[in-house]
Amino acid sequence: MAETNKKLVILITKGIESELSSVAFTIANGAITAGLDVSMFLTSTGIDLLRKRGQTMTQVAPLDPLAKLIDDFMQRGGAVWACTPCVTSRGYEQADLMDGVIITGASLMHAAIKEGAATLSF
Repeated sequence: MAETNKKLVILITKGIESELSSVAFTIANGAITAGLDVSMFLTSTGIDLLRKRGQTMTQVAPLDPLAKLIDDFMQRGGAVWACTPCVTSRGYEQADLMDGVIITGASLMHAAIKEGAATLSF
């Protein structure tokens, strides 16, 4: 029997202005619970979710607060990648972002996809 890929990459382009950011991290945490290796690649206004205290600016009831969703995701081994040009265009630096966030171009996402990762986009 062929081995199935257990990787998932989620692309987030929405930030604190959209409930989709909370939905994406809820689904990501569920995927980890299901045994998937999950990575999140944030671009555009999604970058603002990673700014220190930025994720405290939104909550979509009845979901957990976004800050808790992101913290749980990272504590459980989920990878969070922030688009380099998107970070730069907002004037942010590594020190402005949550601990554990990796500033990178799309190459990490592309590598995971080439290895067979499933993808979702929000």
